[in-house]
Amino acid sequence: MSLKGVKIGYCLTGSFCTFDKAFMSAQALKDLGAELVPIMSFNAASMSTRFGTAEENVKKLEQIAGKKVIRTIEDAEPIGPKGLCDIMVVAPCTSNTAAKLAAGIVDTPAAMAVKSHIRNERPVVIAISTNDALAACAANIGRLQSMRHYYFVPYGQDNFEAKPRSAVADFTLIPETAESALLGKQLQPMLI
Repeated sequence: MSLKGVKIGYCLTGSFCTFDKAFMSAQALKDLGAELVPIMSFNAASMSTRFGTAEENVKKLEQIAGKKVIRTIEDAEPIGPKGLCDIMVVAPCTSNTAAKLAAGIVDTPAAMAVKSHIRNERPVVIAISTNDALAACAANIGRLQSMRHYYFVPYGQDNFEAKPRSAVADFTLIPETAESALLGKQLQPMLI
């Protein structure tokens, strides 16, 4: 697989427990030759949690991408008009972000990056990570899956006994999902 020269917008939203996986996937894309445009939602860029400080998380993504993280709505808006990305990856994509994308709400840098990017009819890859994927968020996931240009990283329940409504994407499949999305195809099976 080669993503050499492919410009990938890489958005992190606030599912902090999957940040390590998101960073590994970003590095994998970079190792395959992709050029990353790093983007973080307000929460992802500003909240410190038991999974790392905000400063550490921003620095880590910047080190991988070799560029400053886009952290404001104003800085995310030119992504589409300037054609900065061939594909956009949202990893992790929280239920909050999925709801915003499904409803067309643009009030974070991540949501603006996707909106700005998709105006060019280019693919968006969603790596869902939410505790309510099989509850309140299910309608939004279904809506995004039925919308043009959205492709999902294969996902499944991550801990059905303790969190029966939770689902998380297999972040190791992000490069393969991106490659398929660039060809206009959903990687299958989508549910694992």
